[in-house]
Amino acid sequence: MRTALKALAAATLLLLVLAGGYAAYVAATGIPRYAPQPLDVQLPTSPERVARGRRFARLLCVGCHMDPTTRQLTGKRIADLSPQYGRIYSKNITRDPDRGIGAWTDGELIYFMRTGVNRRGQYVPPYMPKLPLLADEDLESIVAFLRSDDPLVAPAAVDPPGVTRPSFLTKLLTHLVFKPLPLPASRIETPWPDDAVAYGRYLSANLGCFTCHSADFKSMNEFEPEKSGGYMGGGNALLDLNGDTIVAPNITFDASTGIGQWSVADFTRALRSAVRPDGRVLLYPMVPMPDLTEQDAAALYAYLATVPKIAHAVPRRVERAALADASAGKQAYYRYGCVSCHGANGIGIADLRQANQHYPTDAGLTAWIRNPAALKPGTQMPAWEGVIPDSEMPALIAYVRELGRNR
Repeated sequence: MRTALKALAAATLLLLVLAGGYAAYVAATGIPRYAPQPLDVQLPTSPERVARGRRFARLLCVGCHMDPTTRQLTGKRIADLSPQYGRIYSKNITRDPDRGIGAWTDGELIYFMRTGVNRRGQYVPPYMPKLPLLADEDLESIVAFLRSDDPLVAPAAVDPPGVTRPSFLTKLLTHLVFKPLPLPASRIETPWPDDAVAYGRYLSANLGCFTCHSADFKSMNEFEPEKSGGYMGGGNALLDLNGDTIVAPNITFDASTGIGQWSVADFTRALRSAVRPDGRVLLYPMVPMPDLTEQDAAALYAYLATVPKIAHAVPRRVERAALADASAGKQAYYRYGCVSCHGANGIGIADLRQANQHYPTDAGLTAWIRNPAALKPGTQMPAWEGVIPDSEMPALIAYVRELGRNR
């Protein structure tokens, strides 16, 4: 018996030494590199292709890469990523040849967006979404947009506002689980939009609806989204730009806990304007997607109607305790969810601290908050008309102006 115990202790010690050695190796080597195999392509461009690429870039790229201070795709901190993955900054993807992607070839861009391996062989973990299912025409249109003279991607010699520092967990997962994705075996075609269910599935898979609205990021399946755990049933814990937890809602057609009682018009309004049928504004990380057409929204609705229903009640969010010592304006800022998009200091999707310069009069700022699309078509700012009472608007505006003065 004593001999057996000694053998067990020795084996345990050996395993601990090996595990410790492997952990030290992972910590020292970091995220793996791979030999890149960029495609030898030079893509033709056209105004139509650039316009289509801009639409997809606004849906897929702008949210993470646009710095609210530069108003260009110069990179920013991904504040809504769980701290367990580290402190992550998106990259400058303007046409600047040194700080951005101006020196990348078309083939290098396509290879990176498909596989996650950049031109230097560095693999980027899943906090940068890959596009294994996007049609070639749509992916090539994104490249055309990145090459265009659009102000969003004009050359900007700007570094992101910080250095990416992935956590040990991220490094470990890239050694054990997260790997580069393979290139498609053949060209991927866009489904015909008149086939609403097929086109809706295509949009859902490539816009990443399932990554947020399923049960957990760790159980998502990039190649076969329907095999993701709790597919579209909600429950995934997300972060807003203030670091507060927002639980993704159930968007299956379950009548009691999902969207089974929503009409296609309700669903379209929620997607394009971020307003629910009950008049409440959807919370970040869900933002208005005006670049989706009504046909797009109808296709997504048709597809979701075919997804197996899941009875899963999800709380909208954990309400904050009353800010007893806060001004009425600050309380409104938190109560209506402004903080989820703009953060406690006013810097988020857009730099709210610049409101004093952009809207020097209270009437102008009020008009913007109530109906921003009327002043700037295509904005991701939802309309608050009918949501924030007129009686609370002066206090809210006073607090927004205070954020600007304290910048």
